[in-house]
Amino acid sequence: MPHPDHHPAAIEVHHPQPLTHPPAAPLAPVQPGPPAVQSVVLPDGQVITGYTLTPAPAPAQPRPAVSWTAVNIALGGIGFGAVCGGLALLTTFIAALTAFITQLIILAAVLFGGCIAVQLFGATGHRDGGTTVNIRKAVIKRNHFHS
Repeated sequence: MPHPDHHPAAIEVHHPQPLTHPPAAPLAPVQPGPPAVQSVVLPDGQVITGYTLTPAPAPAQPRPAVSWTAVNIALGGIGFGAVCGGLALLTTFIAALTAFITQLIILAAVLFGGCIAVQLFGATGHRDGGTTVNIRKAVIKRNHFHS
């Protein structure tokens, strides 16, 4: 039964009319034609009618100024350069060590040879246990020694 305060002539029916908005710069491409009208029934029985809204596109994630791949390549190049520098120093050190050892061997040979030369050719006061041979005028005839 209808409520005694409401008369059937008091009901008005409204048809939705599209709203005209001033033209704005579109953020996304707009579909041609009138927008679709959608109605929603609330739990208390009210009907809400409106236009569907196209969701705004999600903002793009900001990209870092430098990519991680570029950072890794740069760090690898720095590490390679450091290793090459270390290897160059290592080869220089080995060459210097080789020259130093060579000079020590030459110094030892000179000192050892000098000591031997002094012992052999040195003028000492006397020689004990040595044999003295006096060579006089000798004549060698037909492989035979004559004195």
